[in-house]
Amino acid sequence: MQLSTTEANPEPPGANVLEIVTRDKVTLRAAYWNCGDVCSGTVAILPGHAEFIEKYFEVIGELLSRGFDVAILDWRSQGRSQRLARNPHKGHTGNFRAYERDLDAFAEQILAPFCRPPWYALCHSMGGAIALAKARTGHSPFSRLVLTSPMIDLYGLRFRRSIEALARALVWFGQGRRFVPRGARHSHALDRFEANIVTSDPVRHARTAEIVKAAPYLAIGDPTIGWLNAAFRLMRRFREPEFPRRLLTPVLIVAAGSDHLVDSAATEEFAQLLKAGKCITIPGAKHEILMEREPFRELFWAAFDAFLPGEGSAHDQFRGEEDTASIAGAGQRQLGRGGR
Repeated sequence: MQLSTTEANPEPPGANVLEIVTRDKVTLRAAYWNCGDVCSGTVAILPGHAEFIEKYFEVIGELLSRGFDVAILDWRSQGRSQRLARNPHKGHTGNFRAYERDLDAFAEQILAPFCRPPWYALCHSMGGAIALAKARTGHSPFSRLVLTSPMIDLYGLRFRRSIEALARALVWFGQGRRFVPRGARHSHALDRFEANIVTSDPVRHARTAEIVKAAPYLAIGDPTIGWLNAAFRLMRRFREPEFPRRLLTPVLIVAAGSDHLVDSAATEEFAQLLKAGKCITIPGAKHEILMEREPFRELFWAAFDAFLPGEGSAHDQFRGEEDTASIAGAGQRQLGRGGR
């Protein structure tokens, strides 16, 4: 369960790596870092689909330098956590509630004994969807959520009802553990930079590819049909107007203006219904904002720093609303002048 490093991706010092076990007996890898004597709380990183702890070493260092303890996990069937399909390249689940069990184990076995409160979450894509679903239950361990490119809906999805019906039918016929049509075991971290759709930063793209080449067991391929069917079920819930209206946890959403994986327009519509939330969209950024070029990342960190640390109350006013709005406007002006 150790961490894997490369020359371009060194491990932040002070790592503590542990195995944790969920209620349904799935073994997960998790890690945490303590920032020192002066601490503003803990930021838990909840990665997206097909991601792994090592990909976030740079982000972990940036959070530690901001005075936060940091914790992170590999979701089931990802990274060095236990796989649920015979093929280790399949990141399979049949129900997203299983990820909530991962989150429960993470909170009980990592956050509670080792990480100082208040606890915040920094979530990407699928991790954001899981965090929102958990917050909607009223049992989230986090005082505030920061979401990058959350999986509210998929980008460019045509014939939605037909695709959803086909996924349900294939699962019913026992095909849920197969890759989605045209899917394969190939890790998209190894895609040529020119063909990738998640970042415009060639250096960070190459760094992730080097990690996978050095430790190929960390990577998985495309989703399974069962995973896609489960994702559709959750995303249908996000389209219900009462879902965002009943969320009491303060939320900052940072969407990518050039996202071709999740639908940023759907994310913005979702955020408009939040009682204690705000969405800013970074023009020109691709899906993986935290793995993007510095101008995009600087805008993200400015919004993050305006939002955290907060008071941690579910009923607090969204403190960063005016700050993040001004940051978004400044970002549009900067990028419009050709900032790189």
